Amino acid sequence: MLILFGIEMFRPICRAEDVKRENKTVDIVKRRGVITANKIHLKKYPIDNPVTIFNASINFNGEELIVYGRIVLGYFTYASAVAEFRVPIRDLFNNLFACHYTAEIVLYPDNRFDIWGVEDPRVYEIDDKILITYSGRTVNYFDPSIRVERTLPVTAIFDNGKWRKLCVCRMPEEMRGFVISDKDAFFVRMKDGLKLFHRPHMRDERFYLTVSDVPDDVLELKEFRDVSVSDTKLVLEHAKFEEKIGWSTPPVKVDGEYLFLLHSMDMETKAYKVFAMLMNESAEVTAVTPYYIMEPKESYEIYGDRPFTVFPCGAQIIDDSLIISYGAADSAIGFGEIDLTELMSILDSNRIG
Repeated sequence: MLILFGIEMFRPICRAEDVKRENKTVDIVKRRGVITANKIHLKKYPIDNPVTIFNASINFNGEELIVYGRIVLGYFTYASAVAEFRVPIRDLFNNLFACHYTAEIVLYPDNRFDIWGVEDPRVYEIDDKILITYSGRTVNYFDPSIRVERTLPVTAIFDNGKWRKLCVCRMPEEMRGFVISDKDAFFVRMKDGLKLFHRPHMRDERFYLTVSDVPDDVLELKEFRDVSVSDTKLVLEHAKFEEKIGWSTPPVKVDGEYLFLLHSMDMETKAYKVFAMLMNESAEVTAVTPYYIMEPKESYEIYGDRPFTVFPCGAQIIDDSLIISYGAADSAIGFGEIDLTELMSILDSNRIG
């Protein structure tokens, strides 16, 4: 049990000594190309191109990837929104660099939980509903006198042909004063109900990879609501060579288990890298890759607004591959392909228990 300022916080799901990981990378991600802001043309907006587009999530309808990218129109406050566009699957296997796309802004800042930015969307489906959970920069974000709840997870639902904001998830009332920010979130339906996977940054200046219970009726809300999570558990501690870890992609189901990608920040270089995890229906960790499976290596991943960054937000199984979308140095949307059999073999080599 984590105790912070005398308050009991998070019970760990697994022991750190049971998870074997080392500080090396075997990069198994085949790069399929990038999309930059000058290839994105905004409709119904007086500015044709965003300044930058990155940290995108993806859905797949059988023929196209529906891409939800984080866009920025100016660098003054770096206020973000989410733009949607479609990429025919054939583009990934031809010359993606040469393609142009028309996008529409579908999620804007518009309330006290996201007024300074709608960031890092994760799109996924639960109970035949399409959802996006993003990091909302709250009204407190730029106020130096308030260092609590600077970002919070906000979820939107695709309803009657458009996106509608559903809820903001917050820690219980007695814990909110200890939460600096809460990011990297999405819902998952598991055996004992609906879960929020999220990564709170607490007042002890540590980042916690957690999963919490949420009320099952959240997906049925008709009006935007403030929702409290409960029974928050610590899923995995970061390694000694990492500053922090966080959830990257909503899971895909493989052979009855949930496959997640996670990101890590290196303790020394501050570079972002990627590893994978399996969990069962009871939200127990069953396997972790023993090393990183992706790190910055292409020029567009090494240099940009945030150098040395690969930051996946989307994953879809297509045929025998895991197709991922990721932020490349906060300056482009990258697409990668992972051989699913190879990834599962690596995970099977490092089972827990």
